[in-house]
Amino acid sequence: MSNQPMDRRDFVRSMGAGSLGALVSGALVANAAESTKAEKKWQPVSDRKIRVGIVGYGVCRFGAQFGFQDHPNVQVVAVSDLFADRREALAKACRCAKTYESLEVLVKDPTIEAVFVATDAPSHARHCMEALNHGKHVMSAVPAVLGSIEDAAQLVETVRKTGLKYMMAETSYYRADCHAMRTIYRAGGLGRIVYSEGEYYHHSTSQIGSYKDWRVGLPPLWYPTHSTAYYVGVTGKRFTSVSCQGFRGAATKYQPGGNKYNNPFADEIALFQTSEGGASRMLMAHSTQGLVSETGRVFGERGWFDATGYHGAEKKLPDTERPPLPPGVAAGGHGGSHGQLTHEFISAILENRQPAVSIYEALAMTVSGIVAHQSALKDGESLKVPQFDPKA
Repeated sequence: MSNQPMDRRDFVRSMGAGSLGALVSGALVANAAESTKAEKKWQPVSDRKIRVGIVGYGVCRFGAQFGFQDHPNVQVVAVSDLFADRREALAKACRCAKTYESLEVLVKDPTIEAVFVATDAPSHARHCMEALNHGKHVMSAVPAVLGSIEDAAQLVETVRKTGLKYMMAETSYYRADCHAMRTIYRAGGLGRIVYSEGEYYHHSTSQIGSYKDWRVGLPPLWYPTHSTAYYVGVTGKRFTSVSCQGFRGAATKYQPGGNKYNNPFADEIALFQTSEGGASRMLMAHSTQGLVSETGRVFGERGWFDATGYHGAEKKLPDTERPPLPPGVAAGGHGGSHGQLTHEFISAILENRQPAVSIYEALAMTVSGIVAHQSALKDGESLKVPQFDPKA
């Protein structure tokens, strides 16, 4: 059985309306049935093509996985990777003839309007600022910054100074369950969130390949956003303080001198206070045998939502289906989130608005994890989480 949460339709099919009705609100069943009557269709807002550069193919072909090359409002005009073979593979996958040896060269191309930064995590902040300072909108792979609150401050200042679009491609944000939670929350079906949980389990028997081995011994909650999106990405609210506990890994890389971060923890479990007055448990874990999963749950004053769907007081729920994608754009990996993230970024540029996972949402999801790791190193001492939102 999969460790991933079912979406609503899969759950309805597997349980049947009668069984489901015994478990969750009848409103969910009615809404699920109603939503299958007519599929929503994508409506173009412009025929303009955004000229995009893509940087970073990596061992996972990541730069090509988000479908920029298939979006009707995109022209991929150039790609880059530091390794020649990966650079050529990325160009082939994106059906692009022009290549550059580095991001630093690519961003000087005046024909490029936007850049997808799919490089190694330690370089994200520097690469995003380089692109922004050369007049390019940016979508960045996660996390926005790696372990540095100073980088967070510099990045947000750069976004403000340039006035350009910045979006972090947090995949949990557009997982079907997280999107449904957010939609119901905004409609008032959950009320204030009393308690929430976000979990990112990534057990691996071998080290994930990475440029300069930046993943080796990485503090778990320096890579927090697959979890923290299950509160910040649902509510738009913030974590205000944190107490975190770390689990000391048995592997050599978690022993003294075993990694460049001086990090002893394979797993970290954080308990946050939230700006709504509630609590939120967020974790990132490597030690759980055989488990690879990204999931979450929210419990509010008016209802709650877990893998089985919505349970609560609302009798008529809003449509919780994810937005329709343009023809040819695949939903993609991470629970069908890749295409959604690309489409949202391109739509934000075309419509001249802030993207869903803006710089402020990105740092709320990311910096909280950095502070959580500091707490774990201090045996769970409660620490304040700095805020980077615009001043009222």
